[in-house]
Amino acid sequence: MSDVLSENRRTGARAAEASEEERRLPLIGADHEPRPDLIDTDGARTNGPKQLVRVENDRGLSLTESLVHYFYRLTWRTPLHKLRLKGRSPLRLLAAPDDPFPGDARRGKAIRAGFFQIAGQRIELAKLNFATLQAPPEALDYIHSFAWLRDLAAAAPRETCVPIAEKLVDAWLDAHLETVADPAWRADLAARRILNCAAHAPLILSSSDLVYRSRVLRNFASTARHLDHVADKAPEGLARVTAWAGVVGASLLLPDGEPRRIFGEAGLKRAIEGFMGEDGGALSRSPMAQIEAIQVLSMLRAVYAARNELLSPIVELALGRAVPALQGLTHHDGSLGSWQGAPGISAEKMATLIRASGIRARPLRDARHWGYQRVPAGRTVVLVDAGTPAIARHAVMGCASTLAFEMSHGPHRLIVNCGGASAVQPDMPPELAKGLRATAAHSTLCLDDTNSTSVLPKGQLGKGVGLVELDRRDSDDAARLDMTHDGYAKRYGLIHRRLLVLRSDGRELRGEDVLLPLTSSGLKRGFGRSKHGDVPFAIRFHLGVDVEAHLATDGWGVFLRVADGSLWQFRSAASKVTLEESLWVDENGQIRPSQQIVMSGTASVGGGNYGWLIKQMG
Repeated sequence: MSDVLSENRRTGARAAEASEEERRLPLIGADHEPRPDLIDTDGARTNGPKQLVRVENDRGLSLTESLVHYFYRLTWRTPLHKLRLKGRSPLRLLAAPDDPFPGDARRGKAIRAGFFQIAGQRIELAKLNFATLQAPPEALDYIHSFAWLRDLAAAAPRETCVPIAEKLVDAWLDAHLETVADPAWRADLAARRILNCAAHAPLILSSSDLVYRSRVLRNFASTARHLDHVADKAPEGLARVTAWAGVVGASLLLPDGEPRRIFGEAGLKRAIEGFMGEDGGALSRSPMAQIEAIQVLSMLRAVYAARNELLSPIVELALGRAVPALQGLTHHDGSLGSWQGAPGISAEKMATLIRASGIRARPLRDARHWGYQRVPAGRTVVLVDAGTPAIARHAVMGCASTLAFEMSHGPHRLIVNCGGASAVQPDMPPELAKGLRATAAHSTLCLDDTNSTSVLPKGQLGKGVGLVELDRRDSDDAARLDMTHDGYAKRYGLIHRRLLVLRSDGRELRGEDVLLPLTSSGLKRGFGRSKHGDVPFAIRFHLGVDVEAHLATDGWGVFLRVADGSLWQFRSAASKVTLEESLWVDENGQIRPSQQIVMSGTASVGGGNYGWLIKQMG
């Protein structure tokens, strides 16, 4: 009893540290600050010209900050931190929530066959030592978060899977129950482990071995206490949201959790506000981070439901904003476009995610703070990157894709980006992932074979695009996007302007790429021209994998035959075009060959205009 009272006092003290305003849990956005890396120079107008300015000189975490985080993780091994984790173990969990997401039966069958199959790796269970495990980051996350429980549950009846799950959990506890260290106890992985263990409690808590059950429940309680101390020190963004979701989940699953719940919901509110912008999009601009956040919050939602508790307004509003923003990057069939390192995720997986969230909403068309535009017309959808790149502190597999677009008709993708930088297998050359983040891997204009924004290691982006202008006008006849960026202004003295006009029936997209001299563009930012003379350019249109392309006899166009038999035509008004090899990364990280249409030439000091047309012929 004294242990329980002591634990309540510790958690209650932390709850008391939250301000009275936080404990009242106001709706997210009521006192929300604008996206920190953007300056809205025309915030009063919602559908007129608008400028987004990227904060310069952001280098992400400094060396000092990185060292502080490193040494803080080392303190987890100290006697003081171990003392913090001591306390009474629960006799049981208060609920066993349903897992709203289906597992991968193929991976589950691999586990039953004696190995983990993840990230292109085959890790044999018979030789697995959890204490010294060396594997790619994706594999480590999968193993230490216990995400494999979902896959195992999908592979066979429960009674068949229970012995396998218990054996793996017992081996993990042998290595990490008493040893708190990175990465097994990393805040986001610890939180996912809580949610996954709860969702699959029948697999790991059905044993009649009381010693084993007590070890599992003791670890559950210790992990919750660990998260109480480390959640707010997790890296800002998705990791911190996940960590606080684990705190809230533990408060609902363990006895006497009300103080922890107050403390956790206040922390989750702060973490969500630091993760997403005003329109619900992740500040990293990463669809994959958006998907993972929705998954975590949906699993937390299932915990509330299992306890018959009213869903926290924080979780409800966060999902209500995040899901429509993500849907704003979907094509006509519901599949996800390839943006900021994301592969082309199928409509089925997206439908499962949205269904699990419990949110029914229309896709967000005009997400100016997240930086994406969605233009639907008939059975055609055009997606455009019309935002500034994420700052280094937030960037996750950032791509130099400003003003790139994708186009689909029905279930078929006509124009795509290569995508998939975050999904390529570890055995692929690292240069490939970097190349997939380049401007040339996107359907946009590229000057002198250079990136509009510098692509840096670890998913970050450097100097380049600092200012984007967007003017969107929708009418009964057509939707028009007029966009500019200054990514090439400093190096070449030229501004890239792109105009897109999609007819209301979706059968015709007219485009024009314009290179404007800096002095006449109206986007002066103190840049001077560093390279003189003519500069080569290429405007690329990467084609979907089920598009069959044939060059027109005059060399000024391309006939596009889609898998459903429909015929489209691409025509250039500025120069002859060529057909070149390309690639596209699917949701499994597999590289699929495709083609690309390339308009190329040389731009003079005075710039140039390059018009083109994509039209359905039948």
